[in-house]
Amino acid sequence: MTMLPAPGPASEPAPARPGRKLGPISGTVGSAHRAWLEPTRERYLSSGRTLNELSFHVLLAKSKLSELLRGLGHYPRWEVIHRLAAVLDIPSWPLYRLWKQAALDAGKSRDWIDRSTEGATAVTTAPSGPPIEHGALRLMAEEGYLAYAGVFLTGDARDWAVDDAFAILWLNFDEALASPDIRRFAWDLLRATVKARADHRDERPLLGEAAFDTVALHEASTVEDQAEQLAESLELFAAISRLPDAQLDVMVLRYMCGFPPKKVSDLLGVPLATVRSCERHAHRFLDDTIEPSATEGPTP
Repeated sequence: MTMLPAPGPASEPAPARPGRKLGPISGTVGSAHRAWLEPTRERYLSSGRTLNELSFHVLLAKSKLSELLRGLGHYPRWEVIHRLAAVLDIPSWPLYRLWKQAALDAGKSRDWIDRSTEGATAVTTAPSGPPIEHGALRLMAEEGYLAYAGVFLTGDARDWAVDDAFAILWLNFDEALASPDIRRFAWDLLRATVKARADHRDERPLLGEAAFDTVALHEASTVEDQAEQLAESLELFAAISRLPDAQLDVMVLRYMCGFPPKKVSDLLGVPLATVRSCERHAHRFLDDTIEPSATEGPTP
């Protein structure tokens, strides 16, 4: 599944490069690997450089460099990616974070990770700061992102997903600034990152864990009431998971996270009218799908 939205329009087309066209990313590449590979490929493709040029600077055979940019062969060492980032002017700290997470997902040991960074230790210990606008967005949105991710993921997985989403945003910040709304661009990255790591059923993310944190469940006075409320919540969450992405996001933020419509509008980067419309359509779907007692949600 593609982790990143399509980049914004470039100011001018990249110059044509000689030689064979770079092939697509391998279908076996996982979501964590794609998180850093896709923006790295985009930076290469927009640079106008050839694989021959990159090979000279990265100190890697052209055929191996092509494999790296397609996600083929062995998972690359950081020292190679570090040199590639320097040539393509990619911020190294968010790239390193995403590379490391993908290395762990690929089964690489922490000893292997440490050894592969020996030629670029400074990158792992002294990150440069993100753009000012990135920091401002994180200050505004992080609480909401963590709440949303917590509906699908638990513990460290929730925190890692949010941190990785902000790292991906940093790598793609030029595209984010060129997009119609940076908040919407960032939210799409967050949703894709969270969905890639959530458990799924029938290709839809599962929300069952969130049932144990609902206000109604905590307010139930008896074991029987709790059991009934839990059954209703699980039925409701299963129905919500079948909503289109926009409606699902609104219902999760409103019903499960408890945010008011204006806060949801700010997080999603969409007009308040869109939030209310998504909520109305979602309620209609839920009313037609499950018992009315399980569809009671927040008041618009």
